[in-house]
Amino acid sequence: MTLELGLDTFGDVPHGPDSTPLPHHQVIRQIVDQAVLAEEVGLDVFNVGEHHREDFAITAPDVVLAGIAGRTERITLGTAVTVLSSEDPIRVYERFATLDALSSGRAEVTLGRGSFTESFPLFGLDLDDYEILFEEKLELFSQLRTEQPVAFTGSHRRPLKSTQVYPQTERGTLPAWVGVGGSPESVVRAARHSLPMMLAVIGGSPSRFAPFVDLYHRALAEFHLPELPVGVHAPGFVAGTDDEAKDLLYPHFKASRDRIGAERGWGPMSRIQFEQEVSHGALFVGSPETVATKIASTVKELGLSRFDLKYTNGPQPHEELMECIRLYGTEVAPLVREMLQD
Repeated sequence: MTLELGLDTFGDVPHGPDSTPLPHHQVIRQIVDQAVLAEEVGLDVFNVGEHHREDFAITAPDVVLAGIAGRTERITLGTAVTVLSSEDPIRVYERFATLDALSSGRAEVTLGRGSFTESFPLFGLDLDDYEILFEEKLELFSQLRTEQPVAFTGSHRRPLKSTQVYPQTERGTLPAWVGVGGSPESVVRAARHSLPMMLAVIGGSPSRFAPFVDLYHRALAEFHLPELPVGVHAPGFVAGTDDEAKDLLYPHFKASRDRIGAERGWGPMSRIQFEQEVSHGALFVGSPETVATKIASTVKELGLSRFDLKYTNGPQPHEELMECIRLYGTEVAPLVREMLQD
């Protein structure tokens, strides 16, 4: 089985020694260093997210990835995710085709609606249009991937007459995934547009996504489309031992989870809940062997072609993240590949 192993970050803002958040400019430069290390330790993919709030530093993923492209040579550079609902699909394609040129064919994009909605009021969009905006913009983006003249009529933009979009890629198309949170409608949409599916496994056992993978394959068959890759994006952290990994991550994971929870009406996270997510849920946390075992099991169960570890989960210090990346590349990745050969 061919498997790509990657890393995802939303650009979570760490706290400094005095417990105050680091400035965004410093965090962005740290993210570039983290990506450089990811390539050095042999990982396949590095993805950055998009948010527009103070606890995340990345609002312009393509610009951050261009900075990374200038300091790397091999690693694939993508997003986790690009919030297409509040973007112009043509501008997204232009920017990532440009990134593809700068990186010598290493760019890709994961398209999604996002779990946060701050970009809608920021860019003057109506949340009532949440679903239709994504559907129409994904349709246009899918047409842009042919790199042929495109004509499009939708309910939320002026009609586009037959138009060629530039620059065009050397490969003739820009690789793209669709991020899926687990609704059947989203799964079928990804299949209908003939795009690989990236499952966001952020709560509960990864095995509960098996029916969605099966639905995706059945939908592809019904649309008379070839088999396409399935990937998983899931939070986690690697340290020398299981206890060390949990003890280092927990306060930062809790801080982020409780902050978001206060906005959404969730109660505070307890250590017991955290431990349950580590042992039976979506958190891939522990020693290299523990994390590798859980990844390999998930890959086998869901038939994955990609596994991306979201290694930033709250205001965790840069130095701890760098050690996580080192362990993930030098110890976890080889163990996973060895386990999958058995």
